[in-house]
Amino acid sequence: MSENVAEGLPATQQAGAAPRKPVVNDFSIQAATVNGSGSQSANSVLLRTIFRMGIPVSGKNLFPSNIAGLPTWYTIRASRRGYVARKKELDILIAMNPETAKEDVLSLPPGAVAIHDQSVDLQQYRADVICYPVPFDKLTAAVCPEAKLRKLVRNMVYVGVAAQLFAMDMACLEKELRRQFAKKVKAAELNWAAVQAGYQYAKESLTKRDPFVLERMHATDGKIIIDGNAAAALGAMFAGVTVVTWYPITPSSSVVEQLIDYMRKYRIEPDGKATFAVVQAEDELAAIGGVFGAGWAGARAMTATSGPGISLMAEFAGLGYFAEIPGVIFDIQRVGPSTGMPTRTMQGDILSIAYLSHGDTKHVMLLPGSVRECFDFGMAAFDLAERLQTPVFVLSDLDLGMNNWMSEPFEYPDKPLDRGKVLTAEQLRAAGGFARYRDVDGDAIPYRTLPGTDHPMAAYFTRGSGHNDRAQYSERPDDYEGIMERLARKFETARTLVPQPVTVQNGRSKIGIIAYGTSDFAVLESRDQLLKEYGVDTDYLRLRAFPFSAAVHRFIESHERVYVVEQNRDAQMLSLLKLDLPAEQTTKLRSIRHFNGLPIDARSVTDAFVFQEEI
Repeated sequence: MSENVAEGLPATQQAGAAPRKPVVNDFSIQAATVNGSGSQSANSVLLRTIFRMGIPVSGKNLFPSNIAGLPTWYTIRASRRGYVARKKELDILIAMNPETAKEDVLSLPPGAVAIHDQSVDLQQYRADVICYPVPFDKLTAAVCPEAKLRKLVRNMVYVGVAAQLFAMDMACLEKELRRQFAKKVKAAELNWAAVQAGYQYAKESLTKRDPFVLERMHATDGKIIIDGNAAAALGAMFAGVTVVTWYPITPSSSVVEQLIDYMRKYRIEPDGKATFAVVQAEDELAAIGGVFGAGWAGARAMTATSGPGISLMAEFAGLGYFAEIPGVIFDIQRVGPSTGMPTRTMQGDILSIAYLSHGDTKHVMLLPGSVRECFDFGMAAFDLAERLQTPVFVLSDLDLGMNNWMSEPFEYPDKPLDRGKVLTAEQLRAAGGFARYRDVDGDAIPYRTLPGTDHPMAAYFTRGSGHNDRAQYSERPDDYEGIMERLARKFETARTLVPQPVTVQNGRSKIGIIAYGTSDFAVLESRDQLLKEYGVDTDYLRLRAFPFSAAVHRFIESHERVYVVEQNRDAQMLSLLKLDLPAEQTTKLRSIRHFNGLPIDARSVTDAFVFQEEI
């Protein structure tokens, strides 16, 4: 059942019937266009206009991974309740691609809307869909004399049509359009003329027959819109990153591209010298090697990649773990295995990264669940890497990384950087001795020195081969066991240092839900659906890091059944939890999985839960 029906619009309503009840600030719009046609600007203007009207909004871009000319879809969801997960049901289709128009309109629920070109008769396929035909080519030609520009301007006509039909604030729209083309005054005027042409046509020639309408709210006052990759880049800059080595790969490239822009603006000295180095390596293996080389030398260093790059980084990841060198790796996850679907989203790298490399290896992972946490964890990762002297992986995904999200403004950091246990020459003289891999304080984290420390005892060998606590080559069984046992204890220390989970408990429910990353948005909405539609109250824990803290164990212990919601086929987080839990607790875990490459939606979570609970 679509949310339209829930709002009072009968599923049997015919296209020409008058709506019984308005649907205010609670619907989704999908623009089906062609890749490379300039639709990104039009969709951004629509999204930001709704946001400027004070209405909670989110946008999802579904685009091809290869060439221009292929289908692309952009979905905007307005939700007065503040839901930002993908909505499973579409309410309004703007069908600008004749190649997919039939399939797109057939996917709509009864009572939905289709805005389409007059040359394509979509009403023949769906008598129960409200169709608004528009002469896009005629309207575009009237405002754009240059034929070569018309395919780009054409999209702004549908912005004007949608604005009139759904009561968008034209003053807000004009501000956002001129913001979009702030450096191109002529383009702004041309596109604004196209918007006005669409608006005027809809006003004079289309009779509104649908219930969807936008009304001003104040829910977005003081908030910003930003994508997760840009937020992560900001966090890395504020963390003091100085060396960035990378190899471009979708969907992580914009992390470094945005970081370059920020660093050029804020990290250039008055004399013109940069205080940072960004190096594009020949491949991902070289990129992570550069990170550990810089980290060993005392720099704060990072790279950004996705699943295929993570696979190539496995050997160096083991070196960073065993030689205990800090470094930060941002993994913006996409669909795998192999090349997979590079422009689709997934949470499929969890299990591989946790144990990335051969032998006994365990890595720290941070799991941001919002753009705010992309910023916060983008900073925290560097402190953790240096505090723990180990690689730290920040796992976002394509949905969070490349799509626009609302957020409270980020807070300027007020804490000094945590460089960890680094001995100076003065401290070495006072200590009278130094063993690079010795646990002195009982937290399993040794002290280190940096190259150039002016003291004869500062030197040590950094090696990926067997060694003792004095960094001397060794194949003695007791030396190896000692190092490996200390590394395991250091992982236990990490449990107390990583971001703690977020829990929502009422103390009454026997059923718990665990999720992480972008699955959070769908779970929050699904919990409301379960309570409203089925009277089922649930407790919720959102994971934010691995290793898991004691709070995760306590949450599972306090419930009879716990559903783990994730976006991969093999229930990777559930498997990781089972490996961490006492055996008697593992039988409580259930799995809800979503792995078709589309962002997870609340209705799918609700339906899977209801099926397993046999409600």
